[in-house]
Amino acid sequence: MSSQNYDANSISVLEGLEAVRKRPGMYIGSVSTKGLNHLIYEIVDNSVDEFLAGHCDEITVTLKDDGTAVIEDNGRGIPVGINEQTGLSAVEMVFTMLHAGGKFGDGGYKISGGLHGVGASVVNALSTWLKVTVKQDGNIYEECFERGKVTEPLRVTGSCRKSETGTKVRFLPDPEIFDKTYFKAAMIRNRLHETTYLNPELKIHYINERSGEETEVLYHEPEGICAYVKKLNDGKHVLHDPVYYKRDINGIEAEIAFQYTEDFGENILGFCNNIYTTEGGTHITGFKSKFTAVMNQYARELGILKEKDTNFTGADVRNGMTAIISVKHPEPRFEGQTKTKLDNPDANKVVSEITGDETVLFFDKNLDTLKKVLACAEKSAKIRKAEEKAKTNLLVRQKLSIDSNGKLSNCESRKPEECEIFIVEGDSAGGSAKTARNRRTQAILPIRGKILNVEKATMDKVLANAEIKTMINTFGCGFSEGYGNDFDIEKLRYQKIVIMTDADVDGAHIATLLLTFFYRFMPELITHGHVYLATPPLYKAIPKKGKETYLFDDTALEKYKAAHKGPFTLQRYKGLGEMDASQLWETTLDPETRTLKQIEIEDARMASDVTSMLMGSEVPPRRQFIYDNAEDAMLDI
Repeated sequence: MSSQNYDANSISVLEGLEAVRKRPGMYIGSVSTKGLNHLIYEIVDNSVDEFLAGHCDEITVTLKDDGTAVIEDNGRGIPVGINEQTGLSAVEMVFTMLHAGGKFGDGGYKISGGLHGVGASVVNALSTWLKVTVKQDGNIYEECFERGKVTEPLRVTGSCRKSETGTKVRFLPDPEIFDKTYFKAAMIRNRLHETTYLNPELKIHYINERSGEETEVLYHEPEGICAYVKKLNDGKHVLHDPVYYKRDINGIEAEIAFQYTEDFGENILGFCNNIYTTEGGTHITGFKSKFTAVMNQYARELGILKEKDTNFTGADVRNGMTAIISVKHPEPRFEGQTKTKLDNPDANKVVSEITGDETVLFFDKNLDTLKKVLACAEKSAKIRKAEEKAKTNLLVRQKLSIDSNGKLSNCESRKPEECEIFIVEGDSAGGSAKTARNRRTQAILPIRGKILNVEKATMDKVLANAEIKTMINTFGCGFSEGYGNDFDIEKLRYQKIVIMTDADVDGAHIATLLLTFFYRFMPELITHGHVYLATPPLYKAIPKKGKETYLFDDTALEKYKAAHKGPFTLQRYKGLGEMDASQLWETTLDPETRTLKQIEIEDARMASDVTSMLMGSEVPPRRQFIYDNAEDAMLDI
């Protein structure tokens, strides 16, 4: 028993920005590349708020060769005066105090993306150093920080024209916090470009000064979200010009654009105060429900749906639709600082009302377009009914028992929170893994060869594939794919699903095929953090004297060669099957010593397009993408 007393003094309080450094994931989502890029977005969002308030029209984002990022705007500049309540300058408050900003009182921002007032202070807390420069009243002010603490108080460092105003923030991410401190340029460019689609009068300059990546781009989209819809549908066969409308009700503004293509499925993106709501929310619900009701009413009035027919489903009505729903709300409520889902009931009501009024006004004047949309719904309903029947028949006829499918070696525990399943390439590796595992909590599912590429396959072929059927039944949570969605994350039998393939090109291909399947048919497994990649070693270094060392890639091998002076022999593992059970346990299965890579989706919009392109049938765009992004891929190794 511990000799320490557990009393009132055992409870600690993290002062100031210590909480941010202790639990960064609570504020930026993760400490991976996704969280790293989020630092830039937080500062950019503050500049966009200045634009929304009518005081800024240009923002410049620069990636420097020394690893820093610089965000500069021509807004009013953060106030430099002393706050009566704290005795600190407003600049210092914004960068050192959580929930300090111009977004809570009557004199601040009517509409704000950086709702919680923590963005600047969080960036400061998670940076090795940060410098803020403010131009105001003919003076240039600067203040410097290190890991959230003031090192140089706010002071005048120069002069400028009185007409010159704005804020510039330069910071270096802290390697003590982040897995990597190299900003992912492609994701940042995509986010900045998207911001200009949502704000047609705003210009954003993107400058990359990093060696080998030198780039300068001006983003400016005067056509707004109509141009965004066109971009999303680029290369597709569209059925009509984008439909667009915008209205304000009780201070809540809704802006909507949509267009139909001949492609199967839907692509609906939601935004609130310029923030992409990954998980949707009330604004998306309001649009979908009202649009479905309006389309069903038209279908009955035109005789497309008879009295005996059931209504089209929402998925039927939206089949082929690409849409942007953007709302500006004075008091938005999000789930978490990273703002993944909008929760305001009044947003649902406003979007629903505007959609009902404006959609009817448009289609009453554009009957040909209406008929094209309803034809998409009619086609979708027929396919849905056929696939629902095929799905039911296949799953009933071919359903396999989880414990007697001839492949799965299940774990003894039935508590999902402590169970994990390893999807292992090949029978030999599966045999070693079955011997090596912790039988109580670790299940092993061997698969043979490369599974079906679901990006190119029809639903009946997907459901007829033996490996896919086995995974669906083993996981226990069903699957999602357009129609008859029966996926239920609560029924998942394993906390971790670990893809364990050989450390070679074929192994990487198999992992990619599995991830494509999860992304298209079970995306919640990824978004809820259940999918991982195992990292088996590529080599084992065996010195004449000293401890054997496992090396997981060629970079690790080169470092070992440089650091190890004595002679050693090198064993290369061509596959998991070459390791005996004890080696496999020590390197890949043992929770105390293994390394798992959690699969994350940084940008769902980009991920969907890239998946379609990389795993689809068209070769030229795939080749061009690989050529354009080879540098980023190398940096991520």
